[in-house]
Amino acid sequence: MHLTCSEAYVVTGGRGAVQTLTASGYEETPLAAGTVAWFTPGTIHRLVNEDGLRITVLMQNSGLPEAGDAVLTLPPEYLTDLETYAAATVIPADAPVAERERVARARRDLALEGYRALRDAEGPTALAAFHEAAAALVRPRLADWRERWRRGAGAAADATRDQLDRLERGDTSHLATAVVRAEQPVTHGKFGMCGRLDVYPGTP
Repeated sequence: MHLTCSEAYVVTGGRGAVQTLTASGYEETPLAAGTVAWFTPGTIHRLVNEDGLRITVLMQNSGLPEAGDAVLTLPPEYLTDLETYAAATVIPADAPVAERERVARARRDLALEGYRALRDAEGPTALAAFHEAAAALVRPRLADWRERWRRGAGAAADATRDQLDRLERGDTSHLATAVVRAEQPVTHGKFGMCGRLDVYPGTP
């Protein structure tokens, strides 16, 4: 579950589903080639690969989701403090691939255990408790997140406001500074929060 970021899936192949849990209840959204699905912060989400599902994931806020703005639905005893949570979720970067894969699968299984408990719970109490625990876990990172947002998404919003102001005055000078850029992944197959990721420059 993300606390400050929306997430979108552009499905490019195969089929599957995204299971979601919010204060409105449980839903399952089918995913097939051509589907674009998205959800807002507070949506507990689980991807299910039914047949060769391939998606491009778009996330808000300049890499914030992989910088900690995603809290896994571990059982409550793992959400008591950062050290306990980290011990159950951090994948050692310098470990052999087989060990990283083992840790990733173990944390996935633990998150599924907590997810099922939340999905099966009666009433909003369990979900509200998870929201509070997740917020407490990320609180020490908020200053860093705010700075990341300021340099990325916040700066982009400020630039758009400036461009609108210029156009309103009849000033088109910013159009003369247009540029074209392209990026290639710097890392392939990194173990991320939501599976294996290709990572582009500027994201952790």
